[in-house]
Amino acid sequence: MNNIKQTLIRLLPDCLFLLYKGYGWYGDFRCWEEAKKITEGYESDNILQTVKESSLKVKNGEAVYERDSVLFDKIEYTWEVLSALLWIAAQNKGSLNVIDFGGSLGSTYYQNKDFLDKIPHVLWNIVEQPNFVKEGKVSFENDRLKFYFSIQECIENSPQPVDIILLSCVLPYIEDPYDLLTKIINKKFPYILIDRTGFTLNNRDRLTVQKVPSSIYKASYPSWFLGEEKFRHFFKSNGYSLVMDFEALDVVNIPSKYKGFLYKLG
Repeated sequence: MNNIKQTLIRLLPDCLFLLYKGYGWYGDFRCWEEAKKITEGYESDNILQTVKESSLKVKNGEAVYERDSVLFDKIEYTWEVLSALLWIAAQNKGSLNVIDFGGSLGSTYYQNKDFLDKIPHVLWNIVEQPNFVKEGKVSFENDRLKFYFSIQECIENSPQPVDIILLSCVLPYIEDPYDLLTKIINKKFPYILIDRTGFTLNNRDRLTVQKVPSSIYKASYPSWFLGEEKFRHFFKSNGYSLVMDFEALDVVNIPSKYKGFLYKLG
């Protein structure tokens, strides 16, 4: 039944879905600036405030799980992500140092905290927008969870080398995803873990605009769906081998598939 529903959602034209639902992904824009002109952006203070309120409820034990500021009464694990983290920690004799790029106020950290707490030495470093970093340092930072303004700042201040960088639902919202990936690859992290990233079905990059449901918060922003063949070739040509790929949780209204990947240097 879920597969039938997902197919029907994807068959509905972008404009009709947006008109009917009031939210979703639509368009095929020529460039980032063209898409950005008609969006409200991710920098809005109302987004930070909404995410903060939800994240504090998880931190304080008033809610079980938060994703994109939405609270859930049951944790939806991405078992492939968790198994990758535990696998790397096992290889490092119980040590794990993560950069969670675009990790909000700790969504993935708190999602997996019950498992991470069993690892003797964990450092979870979030690199985010300045307003999120400032709030994170005040309200969420502790001896395991840290917040930084850039990858380089994290590397310079980390007491041990970074084992893995995680990009969960991040690349679609970067103006030039491959420019970011190039900068990350140049850091020579042992592992790169990607989750919740949308790919087209025709292997062509597509730039859309995403309108967020008003029940979550008022926002809209450009959003990429990448060509998978180009994506895979990029990592292979830069010295990273694929450890595993997997299906991600997301389902949207345009023809696409959401996936995750674990890549290893060498």
